[in-house]
Formats: sequence, C-alpha cells, structure tokens
Amino acid sequence: MIEPVASLAPLDASARVSVTDQVFEALHAQVLSLALPPGAKLSEAEVAKKLGVSRQPVRDAFFRLSKLGFLVIQPQRATTVSKIHVQDVRRARFIRTAIEVEVMRLAAARFTAQDFAALDANMEAQAAAVKAGDRSTFHRLDDAFHQMLCARTGVEFVWDAIRENKAHTDRVRFLSLAEGSQRAFDDHVRILAMLRAGDAAGSVAAMRDHLGAIEAIIQQLRSENHSWFSDDED
Repeated sequence: MIEPVASLAPLDASARVSVTDQVFEALHAQVLSLALPPGAKLSEAEVAKKLGVSRQPVRDAFFRLSKLGFLVIQPQRATTVSKIHVQDVRRARFIRTAIEVEVMRLAAARFTAQDFAALDANMEAQAAAVKAGDRSTFHRLDDAFHQMLCARTGVEFVWDAIRENKAHTDRVRFLSLAEGSQRAFDDHVRILAMLRAGDAAGSVAAMRDHLGAIEAIIQQLRSENHSWFSDDED
C-alpha cells in the first residue's frame, strides 16, 4: 500500500528556495520525524499531487534522499523509506566520535569568552525547546551546537564530513528525543563546563560519552520498533 502522506501540504509558491529544495525539506522532515517510518511506500505522483508540484522536483528530491540513505528507489517498484541499518549507525558514530574528540582537544585550548557567549545563547534556546517538548527545534539546535563547536575551534570544514555521515544516526537521535532531550541537554551542559575549565581530558570524555550514548538508544528503540531496524550491511 502506498503511504498516503496525508500530512504533506501544498508548497509556498512565494518561497525563495527552489521547488526541489522545498520538496526535499518537506520529505526529509517526514522521514526524520518517523511520520514516514521505515518501510513506508511512496509514490512520486501522490507526493507531487499533495505538494502541488510536477513530478520532476519530486523525482529529484527522492534521488537526494536516496543518496543520504533515507529512501530505496527500485525501478518498476514502489520507492520505500529505508530501514535503519545498525551497522551504518555504528560506523557514523565512530567517524563522528573520532572527529569531535579532536575538536574538544582544540576547543579546550582555543575557546574565548566570545565563543562561550555564542554557545550559551544556543544553550538557552535548547533549554526552552526541552521545556516546550519541541523535538524538532531541539534537534536543529543540537546540530547547531555541534557545528558551532567545530566552527569556533577553527575547523568548520570537518562539519562537512560529520554531516555526510550523520544522516544514518538522525532518525535514531530524533526518535530518542521523545524521552531523551533532557539527557542530551545535560550532556551539552557537561561538555561546556569541561571546556570552560580548560579541561581537555574532561571535554574529550564528556563528548565521547555523549556520542556513545547512541548504542544504548539503539537497543532500546529496537526493542520497541524491531521492524524499523536491520542488521544487514546494505
């Protein structure tokens, strides 16, 4: 059965971004939030109708999402939302940890009062999102927090490598935020406390623990939504 994508609505024709980008963002949000869960079937024609666009931008958005690992496109068969591949999540976590641990070592030595002020503003917004139970906003601020750590350490280019890999973990992270936003926020508080103290070893340990928490999250979520996960390599 083709997923009805009932929550999709016509796009804003006055928006400055391209139609393809708008279609991509709309579908990305649906997949990330699990409104379109693993295994859901999608039709180019139906998505185009719901969004009020032609099929070409939908086809282009489908392709972009497939490159991120979110969709499985098979000729002459329905396009489906991919399962969450545990091995891909673990590989992405390994790569991200290796990078961000080094960022912590640099940040502990380089951060200035201005850097902390910028991160404090982000943390205030995170706290508000946690209080409001706004997972989408918290997820966006969480990403911004980590990107700022890279940028303000002078190695913003490493965020490109993180972003290329983190799509595999994004659905797991988002799903965990139903219960885990406060825990993630508390981790960020600890990371900043270690950085303020100039404690490189403490900063590294805090970041390693923060990113490593996804292993326990995987086990919990798999027990609740077993059909969404796969141990296969591809």
